Amino acid sequence: MDAPSANSPGRFITLEGGEGAGKSTQIQVVKAYLEDRGIDVIVTREPGGTPAGQEIRSLLVSGDKDKWSPLSETLLILADRAAHLERVIRPALAAGKYVVCDRFFDSTRAYQGVAGGLGLEVIHNLQQVVLDKTLPDVTLLLDIPPEKGLQRAQERGGELRFESKTLAYHQTLRQAFLDFAAQEPDRMAVIDADRDIEVVSADIRSILDDRLNV
Repeated sequence: MDAPSANSPGRFITLEGGEGAGKSTQIQVVKAYLEDRGIDVIVTREPGGTPAGQEIRSLLVSGDKDKWSPLSETLLILADRAAHLERVIRPALAAGKYVVCDRFFDSTRAYQGVAGGLGLEVIHNLQQVVLDKTLPDVTLLLDIPPEKGLQRAQERGGELRFESKTLAYHQTLRQAFLDFAAQEPDRMAVIDADRDIEVVSADIRSILDDRLNV
């Protein structure tokens, strides 16, 4: 496939995974990969991809781990996602740009739906009206054992509300992501993130070669 023209739809790439998986580092690898091929790229994240979303993010990622119920978290996330889709993601895709997003709907399914116990059917029903037909073309799942990911996250510091949840929560979270990838192998690619950064980056570039053909 040739790089999209200014008048053709762009493509939507998401990065997913548990805490400390290295998404913030590897999203820059995806950005550089696309820019090297002359593709116009927007890098964004959820929550927090708009100015209003930054306010929602601060509510979600700070404070006590039990500050919000899974339902409350989901409703905040979907308020962020609705604005993000309307103001950033859909306009960029319509302009022929590629959008690369740190977390999207798989995180809601995994964190609130499975690990949080709200249930995938509830998540689907709540977010369907927000998503409509806007879904990722490619999802890169950075997989790491929770013990190692949480250690990385603690060393990094910063936003630690979700990191402070139990190890059992994060183990359930990891399995949820892996289950999604097994169910949707055409969209989701699993990358072993428990390796040197450059090795992980090389795997990501290889996957993009295969799946984007740009």
